[in-house]
Amino acid sequence: MCGIIGVVGAEDALDVLLDGLARLEYRGYDSAGVAIQCSDGTLWRSRAAEGTRSVAALVARCADAPKGTSAGIGHTRWATHGAPIERNAHPQVDCAGDVAVIHNGILENHAQLAERLRAAGHAYASGTDTEVLAHLVEEHRGLGLSLADAVAASLREVTGAFSVAVVDANTPGTIVAARRVSPLVVGRAQGVTYLASDIPAILDRTRDLLAVEDDQLAVLTADGVELRDLDGRPVEPTVLSVDWDVETAELGGHPDFMTKEVFEQPEAVRATLAGRRADDGRVVLDELRFGDDELAGFERAVLVACGSSFHAAAVGRHAIERWARLDCDVEIASEFRYRGAVLDPRTLVIGVTQSGETIDTLQALREAKRRGARTMAVCNVVGASLAREADAALYTRAGPEIGVASTKTVLATITVLELLALRLAQARGTLTPDEVTSTLDALGALPDRVAEVLKEAEHVQEVASGLHGARDFFFIGRHVGYPVALEGALKLKELSYLHAEGYPAGELKHGPIALIEPGTVVVAVVCDPDLREKVLSNIAEVKARGASVVVLHRADDDEAAALGDWAIAVPAADSMLTPTLAIVPLQLLAYHLARLRGLDVDRPRNLAKTVTVE
Repeated sequence: MCGIIGVVGAEDALDVLLDGLARLEYRGYDSAGVAIQCSDGTLWRSRAAEGTRSVAALVARCADAPKGTSAGIGHTRWATHGAPIERNAHPQVDCAGDVAVIHNGILENHAQLAERLRAAGHAYASGTDTEVLAHLVEEHRGLGLSLADAVAASLREVTGAFSVAVVDANTPGTIVAARRVSPLVVGRAQGVTYLASDIPAILDRTRDLLAVEDDQLAVLTADGVELRDLDGRPVEPTVLSVDWDVETAELGGHPDFMTKEVFEQPEAVRATLAGRRADDGRVVLDELRFGDDELAGFERAVLVACGSSFHAAAVGRHAIERWARLDCDVEIASEFRYRGAVLDPRTLVIGVTQSGETIDTLQALREAKRRGARTMAVCNVVGASLAREADAALYTRAGPEIGVASTKTVLATITVLELLALRLAQARGTLTPDEVTSTLDALGALPDRVAEVLKEAEHVQEVASGLHGARDFFFIGRHVGYPVALEGALKLKELSYLHAEGYPAGELKHGPIALIEPGTVVVAVVCDPDLREKVLSNIAEVKARGASVVVLHRADDDEAAALGDWAIAVPAADSMLTPTLAIVPLQLLAYHLARLRGLDVDRPRNLAKTVTVE
């Protein structure tokens, strides 16, 4: 989950590195560091470990750095092996301080390698697995190998998932990088070559981008990049297409990225819908790569995802089952690959992840392919690892999302999964053409309805003020309201660090109601007219036990609103479409409760944007 940045051929490498680290802070902010190649044949390194202030502290420490250096690497860390302290910050170096390494991921056999290297005389200065690589490269360099060959030889000894970048004082003007599972991209512009874990880090400098694939080695110089496998054979580059602009990855006058991205949600949904409806009213998903016969032949679908993507997938499951009449499961990706799921070519396994790089989802899809299933990626990044490896892909078009807590990508993901459900229904004949067209009409109205919800942001802030001081929150819902409740609870946990749980409302009496007492807050999602009466009964049950209740209701349901101590309305819509509306005020509620507690909503503690470590 760490961030990697590198540059060769720049007028001042340090400026590029520090700017890139600022853009990558959402990747991890336990510590940050840089190493640059100096003209006197040495490396200059600086690191800082001051939590969310690490990059700012690093900038201050770099005030006396050598000027005019053209090559270097930088890193922002989310700690796995070794505490988040300065000696564990990257870059890590070898015994002589000539080799510097930055790393994202986990080296699973680091302990065995470290034991061997210690026996050979290497001394360790950190508690990280990363430092092992620096000493391994040093060992192979001592045998006379070039830097590229030494890195390749080292990686052949390593197990795990990772992306790495290496510089050597004795190989000026060169960065050697590689990946296995964890993402890595290379960019090129006007005699400068860039390296990054994430596109936004270099988006303002180049759109000429290549993906480094698994077990590929990239040798970066000012003249360009050479790609080879770990045995030295040249490989063809994977070209990436990026339609983002740099402004979408910047604040643009907003106080934080979360505010910006929450208010971008109408446009994110609109962009996801754009161009996906034919003149005759049919659904068109050009990038899908599955024809009608194949879509109609699937007997089962399985959605695999983590976190907020799992909640979006849970909504998608309801749409696929209701509209396409296709048996559909939704699974936590980190559990799916170990469960021994029964799969075959008539099973469609759909990996859902905003980044397309989430390691659990990527590995789950790989396992599905090994077991003979057909696979599909749903993600927000064109050409992401998941999309490249899957049999088909659907993109959400939400634009870059910088805030760690997902917002606009959740709504865009729900939207694209509902489009997929309609496309399946169209192929399977489970909805008439008129039904497909009318549902597309309703989907097309959602961007304006999301904008209506956002007009009530001040009211949600007032509700949050009334709840300030509460410590325990329970979110309840039924049917599609249940994943909404899960997402509301997750956002509150992520941003405010308050205790929050999401439950199917019918499960309250099976245990959780024992925790309801005066001072507890229950947020009830009452947006499905078919199950409305049941949720109203659940509200009565918790009120009888002293809970304070926030009712999230349809604007035409005054009775439900009257049952709450606080009420938040969303526009009336078909039950399958209400999650896109109902999630928005819960995002705002979590945001304002976090701000009332003086917390940084863009950089919640212990979290990073993309989980690339199992």
